[in-house]
Amino acid sequence: MLDINNSIFDEALHHHDPDGNMLGLEHWSPLAVKQLALEEGIEELLDAHWHVIYALRNLYRERGRSASAREIIRILEKDFVDEGGRRYLYELFPKGPVSQGSRLAGVPPPPYSSDPSFGWAG
Repeated sequence: MLDINNSIFDEALHHHDPDGNMLGLEHWSPLAVKQLALEEGIEELLDAHWHVIYALRNLYRERGRSASAREIIRILEKDFVDEGGRRYLYELFPKGPVSQGSRLAGVPPPPYSSDPSFGWAG
């Protein structure tokens, strides 16, 4: 049985925010990402997935939390222009390359990046 007092005071349980985003880069691992990807409906992480995940982590390290998802998607699009750009990114991350990608990368997503009216309609 879950004891609410243990979950409140156990620091090991506080690695994620209420939306499922990891708190801090130090709690991230490729093994955890594989499990989280399965839970998110991504069966297999391809090289392209890892490229996006590591790009998001590097952007966060270099710039901190971005002001907008549009800024990040434009940066990512440049890396995948030959594969189809934004459309390809949404094929990789159906719940949004910025919001879902950020969850898998263990970085906080930009504000308003998980707008339910914004997403892939393919």
